[in-house]
Amino acid sequence: MIKRIFSRYFELLFWIAAMLSMAITSPTDESHFILCPLKLMGISWCPGCGLGHSIIYLLHGDVAGSFNAHWLGIPATAVILNRIFVLTRSRLQEGKQFRSAV
Repeated sequence: MIKRIFSRYFELLFWIAAMLSMAITSPTDESHFILCPLKLMGISWCPGCGLGHSIIYLLHGDVAGSFNAHWLGIPATAVILNRIFVLTRSRLQEGKQFRSAV
């Protein structure tokens, strides 16, 4: 039962938690834990670095800062928000079908 609920709602809860954590993070804070393997190897340029900052800037309403941090931040935010919408709608429809079957 718990495993079924966990597997059904994990992705939705993960994306919501990720967006909420980015929404409460300061975009100018540089003290984040670095997960980038290229930065850890000492390479200064990475095609993905700045994407998180870009999303954070966008969630704080700074579109110019978002675009300057990484140009894919705006489309990435749109994709993640769309995924949250699709998963939420899907889970709500499953709940309606379950309730009507009972």
